[in-house]
Amino acid sequence: MRRLLLRSTLAAVGAALAIFGIPILVVGILVTLAPPEGRSEVVSRTTGASGVLLVTGFVLVLVLFGLAAGWFVAQRRARLLGDPLTELAARAERLGAGESRFMPLDSGIGELDRISDVLSRSAHQVTRNLAAERDFAADASHQLRTPLTALLMRLDEIASTDDLGVVQEEAQVAIEQVERLSKVVDDLMGRSRVSDPTRPSVSLDAVLASLQREWQPAFASSKRSMRIHGERGLRVRATPVALAQILSTLVENALAHGRGTVDIAARRTGPSVVIELGDEGEGVAPGLAPHIFERSVSSTGSGLGLTLARDLAEDNGGRLELVSTQPAVFAVFLSEAD
Repeated sequence: MRRLLLRSTLAAVGAALAIFGIPILVVGILVTLAPPEGRSEVVSRTTGASGVLLVTGFVLVLVLFGLAAGWFVAQRRARLLGDPLTELAARAERLGAGESRFMPLDSGIGELDRISDVLSRSAHQVTRNLAAERDFAADASHQLRTPLTALLMRLDEIASTDDLGVVQEEAQVAIEQVERLSKVVDDLMGRSRVSDPTRPSVSLDAVLASLQREWQPAFASSKRSMRIHGERGLRVRATPVALAQILSTLVENALAHGRGTVDIAARRTGPSVVIELGDEGEGVAPGLAPHIFERSVSSTGSGLGLTLARDLAEDNGGRLELVSTQPAVFAVFLSEAD
């Protein structure tokens, strides 16, 4: 920008000097090259009162033309610098007013373009942070809702029975739910999108058994059942809280939108373990199937949960897929632990 200001000043001064100096130089050259009688005539015309007035008028005209040329050039140069500054200020003002997009300025002025790039990157970062915060709030709400719902069902069971044995059994499960809820909160507070190569080895049988105990009251009240079968003794690489949350989301989805028995099967396939979950309902509509994992799909509540379950599976080095639409069958792929 300093170079631009310097060039602008020199251009304005140079234009003024050129308008003033070139005619005088031309006249001087013509007088020098003229024959002696011509020079004598010029001298005679520029002497005396009339000559002084003529020369003075000529000089004043040149001065006025020089000032006009300098002003014109200065105006042009000022616009080259001022217009990008005005546009940059306007875009920064719109950004401050809440506009999420900031289009970078291409003015050809290095300093202004660098400022524009910095503002553009900052706007992008702010937008991304706000989106991440909204996603985190939605994910946290859903992750906390599932264990809280299960805990409430256990407390309802305790409140509705006088059998001490049932109370003790349900209280023990409720304690497990509170512990799981605490782990969910810890997981949320330390949540990271970076894949962790040191994921622990977890017993799939233990997670599925806990899942069955957790959802048994809900299935009983709906007069439905859950069937768990397949290979036993499998261990997978995943955090227990994340795996429980993925499977709970799928069970909750099947309980809310499916019918009949919810079937959960586990098996090996190559270096992976596959957990398939399906039910006897009508399945997923063809128009919804390609978008079922999108966060924007609400589908009476299924969209956020499935999106979160898919993200948790990916965070644990696996994936979640819809392998059949009619009936609906979801498959969780995880690495088998040694």
